[in-house]
Amino acid sequence: MELRHDWTVAEVSAIHDLPITDLVHRAQTVHRAHHAPDKVQLCTLLSVKTGGCPEDCAYCPQSARHRSNLTAEKLLGLEEVLVAAKCAKASGASRFCMGAAWRDAKHGAQFDEVLAMVRGVRDLGMEACATLGMLDDEQAKALAEAGLTAYNHNLDTSREFYGSIVTTRTYDERLLTLDRVTKAGIGVCCGGIIGMGESITDRCRMLVTLARMTPHPSSVPVNALVPVEGTPLELRPPVDPLELVRMIATARIVMPRAMVRLSAGREELSREAQVLCFLAGANSIFYGDKLLTTGNPDVEADQKLMRDAGLTPLRAHETSLHEHGQSDTHDHAPGHAHAHDCAE
Repeated sequence: MELRHDWTVAEVSAIHDLPITDLVHRAQTVHRAHHAPDKVQLCTLLSVKTGGCPEDCAYCPQSARHRSNLTAEKLLGLEEVLVAAKCAKASGASRFCMGAAWRDAKHGAQFDEVLAMVRGVRDLGMEACATLGMLDDEQAKALAEAGLTAYNHNLDTSREFYGSIVTTRTYDERLLTLDRVTKAGIGVCCGGIIGMGESITDRCRMLVTLARMTPHPSSVPVNALVPVEGTPLELRPPVDPLELVRMIATARIVMPRAMVRLSAGREELSREAQVLCFLAGANSIFYGDKLLTTGNPDVEADQKLMRDAGLTPLRAHETSLHEHGQSDTHDHAPGHAHAHDCAE
């Protein structure tokens, strides 16, 4: 199956709107052509710098512009981060993701400390991912040299709806950081959020933007909005689980070799809804009791779900692409790291 980078909104919308049985069947067929059907990547996310962000993202309680009850904190120390990474590894996670509530990463001691965190996580034998806001070329290169596996920088939504959610950073600035990450040889983790008031067309437009990237993102997190008190979106209604299934299935079809991550909002899903998401092509989840500042299913519940569903965790640096004798460099730029995902 040849990868495409020329999807149109009409094509993606037609896929998204298929009868759910046809859509999930098609997505599962594509999934099995490129991935082991019973392998799921377990990723743990830690907020290494919480709150006080100058951006105005309408969904985010870490914004200093909103009235959430979140208190701004300093950057965590290296040892504290590595202890958390060791605990994540001991509980089964293969990737450790670190998020800092910055608009853009600044040069200096704090960035150097993040580089040390990346090196420390890699020394544990885990994959390392980071989300630090916008990067310049020098910072992207430094992260690559430190061994960063993937960089998360979500588009959030379509270009057309983006201004309704964020005004402090442009869509093109997001794309520029993604381009710098790719050129540095770091895996790109990029997805978005549904349930913020966008239209179905906006969702499909976002997927088109992702699917037109060359290479495709190595991972695509699909988030359902978690409304937080004190943010502009606190009164948004819950996302229908079938809408999440449709997004996951469509992402799987148009980006066949990406890791598609069932991300924020999973705590609100039943076990059956989560299994349906796996059936629709999700093969990565956040694993642990917390996602930055919002809740997540506890480890024991996830372990039981995996056992009951017959799913097996991926090991660090293992990709389900290799299960079928395929190279994970097929759609990567020269020198692109073997990497697979993370989300804000």
